[in-house]
Amino acid sequence: MKKLFLSCLSIALLGGIAIAGGHEKGTLSAVKSKGHIQCGVSQGLPGFSNPDDQGNWSGLDVDFCRAMSAAVFGDADKVKYTPLSARARFEALRSGEIDVLARNTTWTMQRDATLGLEFVGVNYYDGQGFMVRKTLGVNSAMELDGASACTNTGTTTELNLTDFFRANGMQFELVAFERADEVVAAYDAGRCDVYTTDRSGLAAQRTKLSNPNDHKVLPEIISKEPLGPVVRQDDPQWADLARWTLNAMINAEEMGIDSSNVDSKRSDSNPAVKRLMGTEGDLHEAIGVNNDWAYNIVKQVGNYGEVYERHVGANTPLQLGRGGTVNDLWTNGGLIYAPPVR
Repeated sequence: MKKLFLSCLSIALLGGIAIAGGHEKGTLSAVKSKGHIQCGVSQGLPGFSNPDDQGNWSGLDVDFCRAMSAAVFGDADKVKYTPLSARARFEALRSGEIDVLARNTTWTMQRDATLGLEFVGVNYYDGQGFMVRKTLGVNSAMELDGASACTNTGTTTELNLTDFFRANGMQFELVAFERADEVVAAYDAGRCDVYTTDRSGLAAQRTKLSNPNDHKVLPEIISKEPLGPVVRQDDPQWADLARWTLNAMINAEEMGIDSSNVDSKRSDSNPAVKRLMGTEGDLHEAIGVNNDWAYNIVKQVGNYGEVYERHVGANTPLQLGRGGTVNDLWTNGGLIYAPPVR
């Protein structure tokens, strides 16, 4: 009887694996069938995901989706974009409206453990801050008692704001909107004293103000906001593909591989480079792509550092210098670190 029970249990487990294995290929198969990746992005955040006048999207998050497309199709431009509010983003992913969410989204325990979603890494380490008009005469967030604060609904920003004021025995008035542009317009029109969101977001939205130089970001950082791409939790292979897309970009930068030298790196004798470039080993099979997947990412989109500097770096309107910050490579004292391809 015991042997029969174990046999039945083994069959059940194997059956479960077979079902899981079949489902693991679900999103990838569907993406290949429709010929593009549906990427959920912001409603317009310069540096991260923002459309131009012709509707062409660009940004740090957009380039992550393009990198996934390069890995899957060998073509970085097989992506379609769905602009989403903070409130609507998770349901859009859960429902299958989008295949991946790359929308400056903070990785938290509640989101990771209770929504049926999976964060695949961090592509920007951030923290919440405050922006005020210089004429307000405020130099510290500790001087904001009684202030009115504009922000987005459906974000960690509201919770952090409440925690900060409560912890410091201060009062505030919340002025919240669903669309980011509504928050910017309200703050620009003087409907609130303070604009609060991630500091990268403040740098981005400041560029949209009537007189950007009339405003300043206060020094305090009141939270941890690790921002990164998100997928559904029920498709391990798709999650692995998304995770290793980001890891490939980071590893490429660490190895000195970029879009200008990636062709020559395909003949490099370094075993780690050979594995990443797909000229040795068969690791690509586990995530369902061709062996040149990482080569295509770097060739068509760039390594992590290239993407960062292109969209949010020191020479962009956001002027988010990377050197020596948490968003630098770990070898330079930052937090950008990826597991090895082996």
